[in-house]
Amino acid sequence: MAASCDSLVLILLVCLSAQAVDRSNFKTCDQSAFCKRQRELKPGQSPYRALLDTLELSDSRITLQLINDNNKVRLLLELYRLQGNMTRVKINELKPIKPRYEVPDVLISDPLTEALSVVSQDENSLVLSLGGKEQRLIVSAQPFRLDIVEGPQVLMSLNSRGLLAFEHLRARKDTISHKISSTVGSMWDSLKNIFSSKSESEEVTGQENAEKQSDEDEQIREEEDKPGMWEETFKSHSDSKPNGPSSISLDFSLPGVEHVYGIPEHADTLKLKNTDGSDPYRLYNLDVFQYELHNPMALYGAVPVLISHSTDRTMGIFWLNAAETWVDISSNTAGKTMFGKMLDFVKVSSEAPQTDVRWISESGIIDVFIMLGPKPTDVFTQYASLTGTQSFPPLSALAYHQCRWNYNDQEDVKAVDQGFDEHDIPYDFIWLDIEHADGKRYFTWDPSKFPQPKDMLQGLMDKRRKLVAIVDPHIRVDSGYRIHNEIRSKNFYVKNKDGGDYEGWCWPGNSGYPDFTNPEMRAWWASMFAYDQYEGSMANQYIWNDMNEPSVFNGPEVTMHKDALHGVWEHREVHNLYGLYVQKATADGLIQRSGGVERPFVLTRAFFAGSQRYGAVWTGDNAAEWGHLKMSIPMCLSLGLVGISFCGADVGGFFKHPSEELLVRWYQAGAYQPFFRAHAHIDTPRREPWLFGPENTALIREAVRQRYALLPYWYQLFYNAHRTGQPVMRPLWVEYPDNVATFSIEDEYLIGKDLLVHPVTDEGASGVTAYLPGKGEVWYDVHTFQKHDGDQNLYIPVTMNSIPVFQRGGSIICRKDRVRRSSSCMENDPYSLYVALSSQGSAEGELYIDDFHTFNFEKSKQFVHRQLSFSDNILSSRNLSPDSQFSTGSWIEKIVIIGGSQPSSVTLKTEDGTESTLEFEFDSTRAVLTLRKPAVNAAADWTVLLR
Repeated sequence: MAASCDSLVLILLVCLSAQAVDRSNFKTCDQSAFCKRQRELKPGQSPYRALLDTLELSDSRITLQLINDNNKVRLLLELYRLQGNMTRVKINELKPIKPRYEVPDVLISDPLTEALSVVSQDENSLVLSLGGKEQRLIVSAQPFRLDIVEGPQVLMSLNSRGLLAFEHLRARKDTISHKISSTVGSMWDSLKNIFSSKSESEEVTGQENAEKQSDEDEQIREEEDKPGMWEETFKSHSDSKPNGPSSISLDFSLPGVEHVYGIPEHADTLKLKNTDGSDPYRLYNLDVFQYELHNPMALYGAVPVLISHSTDRTMGIFWLNAAETWVDISSNTAGKTMFGKMLDFVKVSSEAPQTDVRWISESGIIDVFIMLGPKPTDVFTQYASLTGTQSFPPLSALAYHQCRWNYNDQEDVKAVDQGFDEHDIPYDFIWLDIEHADGKRYFTWDPSKFPQPKDMLQGLMDKRRKLVAIVDPHIRVDSGYRIHNEIRSKNFYVKNKDGGDYEGWCWPGNSGYPDFTNPEMRAWWASMFAYDQYEGSMANQYIWNDMNEPSVFNGPEVTMHKDALHGVWEHREVHNLYGLYVQKATADGLIQRSGGVERPFVLTRAFFAGSQRYGAVWTGDNAAEWGHLKMSIPMCLSLGLVGISFCGADVGGFFKHPSEELLVRWYQAGAYQPFFRAHAHIDTPRREPWLFGPENTALIREAVRQRYALLPYWYQLFYNAHRTGQPVMRPLWVEYPDNVATFSIEDEYLIGKDLLVHPVTDEGASGVTAYLPGKGEVWYDVHTFQKHDGDQNLYIPVTMNSIPVFQRGGSIICRKDRVRRSSSCMENDPYSLYVALSSQGSAEGELYIDDFHTFNFEKSKQFVHRQLSFSDNILSSRNLSPDSQFSTGSWIEKIVIIGGSQPSSVTLKTEDGTESTLEFEFDSTRAVLTLRKPAVNAAADWTVLLR
């Protein structure tokens, strides 16, 4: 009977998941009580005043108090100058009745500070030095506001529109404790009146004060009477809100800025839209089936980082808060928000554009990092210094992944694996979704479908391939299930508001939810990936964390109740952190099972700031529609801007069934995105690449092979992302920050700085128009080597064979052109160097090599990092890391020089001084010189001289 019930539940849930998003399941701002309250506050005079006489200055920070003149509640303002041209602003209650939540574990360490110094102070303002370049932080007292200026230029203003709002914690008026406190206060006031002697004037003043106090009390009472402050109902779900209202808000003005980006995840344009007259962008991790496009509603992940860009400067705002958050974007003119002390410092045109940003969070404190750039690369470095860089994946994770819900059994896995060999298509990973586990009990295998998982894994390992199995964070409540029993016995489950284990419905049926905010729980979870705990697992098995928003099918907005408890903290405080913690614990487990040797690969659906440290993300449950293919580009670009480079979309679309044309075009696009995985819903027809006819199989094969040929370039870019925080897939404006024409482009993008990709994303397209940036630069079609000038819109005719990709003149890209069955089989294959000459006849690039899977590159500097340069007809390779040591069997097989002239001879000189003449071919029609088999080791010093 239990099995029948489970089957019925699964059928119902599968049918539900096949439908498009039901918007009524998810709140709008008007349906979210705190968002509605905060949004009712309109720009104007702020009630907050800075008490400059409370200023305290230490080596690392400045503090002073703020007071709300409406209710006399005091706040504590902390200002920090951080190394690397950043400023931190924290605002909390001065004396909260209980601690307010501050987000842990996201910052990689306490940010290093630099001394703040007072430049000047009077009764109305305080001017602080932020170091060089005439940077100043101006604190205006009444109304309170902060302005960051550099010379005569205002970079950013805080509370310039008066939207700072901080709901203080309070006792509910109808509680016994509040009544006792109020009674004692009234008795004390009566005794003071009886025993004090007042003059007539004093009595009048006292009466005025009493009236004023009465007005204030009335205002506070009016606040507390607003719906949703102490309890809230959405559909059939109630939120008890035992701590009452606690929301926060702060506005930021960005003079001279018209383009802002970031705050993923949303299925919307790269450039954030004005939200006046619509909902704000929402950050609240949710399980959204087949999400709508061009919508600010919340999706699976939340990174509260916004980046502004203009021709003058790039800056970032990192709002460190894990509660439900809404972000309003407005357009303004700069002169409207300048007054008072600011006019002594700056000159601002009344017509200058300005973007205003308002952050609203349900709880916590205001903790914001202002990254002052000034260049895009500086902002990426600044943010990486706070939350870390992209994890460096094993090379195989950058190759092609084959997935669906679900491969049926071991024989099915074997047949699919053989199908790739039979059709000569490389792949590295095959994936198993929820049906592989015994009754969706994760860390197990269905004994009837996967009776010998090690045999299956060994068969893949013999071909140097791998497998990913799903492990979700909802645990089936079943007394016969070891994982559940251990979590319950260790008291590791999230609790409901009454203190019992929180339970909800997900794929297994009734499920418990481990409290991943608990470090002991995370350590235990990590230990479950040990080979003696996860029976049937092997070293070539990796993990997929899905449904970790967390998804609760019968919960409010398909997620956990906000009044559930993680220790002493409500779920509302930590919601957006949950997915990060799940992925972190899983990645830690994969590292630990190898004794700290092997790099992990973990895919997550939910994420937060800092998730880049633990693996990859994907864009969730998309659909087999052209619009979703098109939207995959801005979604991944937005993620890259906020540190998460390892992003991709389900190739072919998760829901529905793609046309042959759409599927081919999606493979061609996916081959040039960081995470390359095909995936499909259980109700869709099978989609293996060879099921769409020989012609389409050939097109898909070619797209996948292009991905494998470029793996050395992808790998080098991820190494640099890991070292520096620079995005792998990036908008054009990152490399061309002065070119306004690039600021809104989202249908093409750069991979690194040297490849420009314009996928074909329209049905029946006969051509695309690509913008090639860079005045005075040149670009080369990677397929034909045709040369094109930069700074032009270029119309490119396309066929189904076409993938418009261009290499920047002035770059050298390393490829491996031999076709193998997987990336591991390519380990010692030779390299081909593609040298695309600039208008000046020069080029440069890098080559990075290590063992492709361990931490030895970090622990013992076992890697090769080469600088490749072409100048004055000399191509050379030199060591960029002399203190590293690594031996590679790879060698240089071919050198292709594009855009040059024909030499009379070519000489190779190796590091021991030996010289030899190389054979070459020159295609005068395309100006392409090909040097075959220089046969030098890829780790060696050498030069090639063209005469």
